[in-house]
Amino acid sequence: MKLRLAHLLFSCLIFIAGPALAAKVVIFQQNSNLYINQAASGFKDSLSKAGLEASYKNYNAQNDRSEAAEIVRQIIADQPDLILAVGTIAAQTTAAKIKDVPILFTAVTDPVFAGVTQSWDKPEGNVTGTSDLSPLADQAALIKEIQPDITTVGVIYNSSEINSVVQVKEFKNISLGLGLKVVEAITPNKGGVYQTAQTLIKKVQAVFVPTDNTVISAYESILKFALTQKTPLYTAEANPLRKGGVASISLNYYELGLKTGEMAIKILTNQAKPADLPVEKEDKFSLVLNAKYSNLIGLKIPEKVFERAQEIIQ
Repeated sequence: MKLRLAHLLFSCLIFIAGPALAAKVVIFQQNSNLYINQAASGFKDSLSKAGLEASYKNYNAQNDRSEAAEIVRQIIADQPDLILAVGTIAAQTTAAKIKDVPILFTAVTDPVFAGVTQSWDKPEGNVTGTSDLSPLADQAALIKEIQPDITTVGVIYNSSEINSVVQVKEFKNISLGLGLKVVEAITPNKGGVYQTAQTLIKKVQAVFVPTDNTVISAYESILKFALTQKTPLYTAEANPLRKGGVASISLNYYELGLKTGEMAIKILTNQAKPADLPVEKEDKFSLVLNAKYSNLIGLKIPEKVFERAQEIIQ
């Protein structure tokens, strides 16, 4: 009898309280490109699939740190329940100024190096999220497998992007062990990508393009000159490869967004705090080949590489 009364009382309390209010979520994107958009979409779909009601307010810094700082001031005024910061600049500026709202980041290569969290396993504070660190050892090994005689590979990036600095440093260290000399080429902005690529491509036997927002935004200009020189291009992410290039071992940014959304669900339903959730990495990668580009530049991809590919662009 007591159990039935308790159940009836609990039901009445739910009725009186009414439906839960939608969570107020801010999505703050560093910029707008295909993979950053995919991460944001995956995040929203994750909450939706879990039946968690949320209202969203979106901001885009267009790769501008001054704009990012202004956006953070607006976010503070919004008083959201949770913030999703997509990209390193968004994560850095948000984490530096907001200490009383849960912050999740995604598409950040190394959050510790970027100063966003204290550690991978124990983030502390109000910030955690997911990393998009690509399998650089596998990328370097793939280049060597496709081009066994290669000795020099170029990397083009913007040194003001922390995510790129991390990738290039690791890629260089890995490549040394494979007998590859890495030639760096730094571009200060989108407008300088074409000229930087021209100079670099003349010095190397292939070019590796990391997940650098500046370079990816002008990828077509690299591709244009690389085609004239019949230079193999390899990318850390598959989306630019679909425009042209040889190969990529790529994570799926939509899946990364889904993983970040699962973390958000735990926070918004009071199952966990950001400090309790270790930074997560994506562990699913796909080998993508662009046979059309490879044929255009006269590069023969080994059959055993074709056999391993999850996607082949013809």
